[in-house]
Amino acid sequence: MSTHGRPKRLTTAAIRSMKGGERVVCLTAYTTPVARLLDPHCDLLLVGDSLGMVLYGMETTVGVTLDMMMAHGKAVMRCVSHACVIVDLPFGTYQESKEQALRNAVRVLQETGCDGIKLEGGEEMAETIAFLTARGVPVFGHVGLMPQLVNTAGGFRSLGHSETEAAKIRRDASAVADAGAFAVVVEGTVEPLAREITAALAIPTIGIGASPACDGQVLVSDDMLGLFNDFQPRFVKRFADLSPLISQAVESYATEVRGGLFPGQEHTFQVKRPAKT
Repeated sequence: MSTHGRPKRLTTAAIRSMKGGERVVCLTAYTTPVARLLDPHCDLLLVGDSLGMVLYGMETTVGVTLDMMMAHGKAVMRCVSHACVIVDLPFGTYQESKEQALRNAVRVLQETGCDGIKLEGGEEMAETIAFLTARGVPVFGHVGLMPQLVNTAGGFRSLGHSETEAAKIRRDASAVADAGAFAVVVEGTVEPLAREITAALAIPTIGIGASPACDGQVLVSDDMLGLFNDFQPRFVKRFADLSPLISQAVESYATEVRGGLFPGQEHTFQVKRPAKT
C-alpha cells in the first residue's frame, strides 16, 4: 500500500516481469473519462500519438506535437490508479539526437507524471534507447509497422512477407531489447514472424496486428469500441458498436429539443419558496 492507503500503480518493471506469464492488457487512452473506465481492466494505458488521427482528424500521426501529447498525458494521469501509463514521443521529437530525445522524454515524465515513454524504431534508435534507459527513462519500444514512418514506408501495410523485411524486423526487435527497453510493440507484422520474435526476446512483446502468441495485446480504444464506421483494420475486433448508439441518442435529443419536449420541468430549477412558520 502507498502512504496514502491507495494501491500502487503497475510499474514498467512489473510489466517487464509479465514476460511469458499472464498476458499484458493494453489500450490507448487520451482523455480523463475514458481512462477512468479503462484503468481497472488494463495493465498498461498508452497515450498514443494515434490521438492525432482519432481525436484531431489527421490522416497520419506525423502532425502530432509534444504539447498535444503532454496535454493528453496529463488528462489520463488525473484519474489512473492501477495501470502503468506510457506516453508516445511524437515524430520529430527524438530522431535528431539522443540528447534531444532525453530533453523531451524528461519533460514528458516531469510534466505528466507518467511512467515512461514510447518511441518508434529499431537498430537506428538502439543507441538512443540505451542512452535514455541509462539515465532513468523507461522506454517502450515499437518495431514492425511504424506509423511515424508512413511517408517513407509506402503507406499502412503489413510487413515481414519477404525475408529481407523479416530479417530487418528481427534485428530491430533484438536491438530494442538489448538497448534496455522494458517491452516492445510489434505492429502489422506477419503472424509467424511475430511469434518467433516473442519467443526470442527476453522482454514482453505487445502485439497489434501481430500474433496471439505475443505477451500482450494493444488496440486503439476507439477502434475496439466501434466509434468509427468508415474503416475497420483487419486486426481490429469490435467488442462494442457504440457509433450507432451515439447517433441514435443525438437524434433523440435533437428531436426532443426541436419539439419542446426537453428540458422537462424535472430538468429545471424552480424558485425555492420560504417555509411557512
